[in-house]
Amino acid sequence: MELETIKTERLYVKVAEQISKLVKEGNIKTGDKLPSERVLAERIGVSRPTIREAMIALEIAGIIEIRTGSGIYVIDQKPELFPSDEGVGPFEILDTRYIVEAEACALAAARITDEQLQELRDTIKEMEEEEKRPDASEQADMKFHLLIAEASQNSAISAIVKWLWELRNQSALSKSFMARLRKEGIHPSINQHKRIIAALEIRNPEKARIAMKSHIESASESASTYFASKK
Repeated sequence: MELETIKTERLYVKVAEQISKLVKEGNIKTGDKLPSERVLAERIGVSRPTIREAMIALEIAGIIEIRTGSGIYVIDQKPELFPSDEGVGPFEILDTRYIVEAEACALAAARITDEQLQELRDTIKEMEEEEKRPDASEQADMKFHLLIAEASQNSAISAIVKWLWELRNQSALSKSFMARLRKEGIHPSINQHKRIIAALEIRNPEKARIAMKSHIESASESASTYFASKK
């Protein structure tokens, strides 16, 4: 008896394959500009973050080119490389971080020690030094968020946050996109990280939660500008 392996395909891969098929069959030609993110999301029936992740996969495959401020264009009518599962998408990771890290930050506000607060301040200095380098790896940014998760004094939450950052760093789709953002000059906001520390310093869980949510919302919005076209 032969059994087939069950594979759960990510939604962005299905979207990318659908668009790739249209290109291959000549329904969308080289040089054509794809419809806007909003229109594609409505026509296909998926979220806009899923469309963004599909576009990243198509760009990695060399089928389309994302021109910030202009739009998304087909550049290869008969690609040799087709979109594949490149790991968890960056916007899915941001969505999950928004939920988990906001609550981790709220817990940390009530439990963080003076020593941990000082570690966070020191990490801000590391972030400022990293930003001066063209090959900034954002290791200090990750360290900052992991410190807050640890300060929640909840080992389950700390493990989840660490895992989310590992997903971010291991996913080919996420790594490729983050490299493009850095090239565009989009980096983590140091001022937003300082606002998170300010909320933690006064031990206010609600302000800490809001500060973290605002930070991750802003990161998602900044990442979305990569796909925006001027009207």
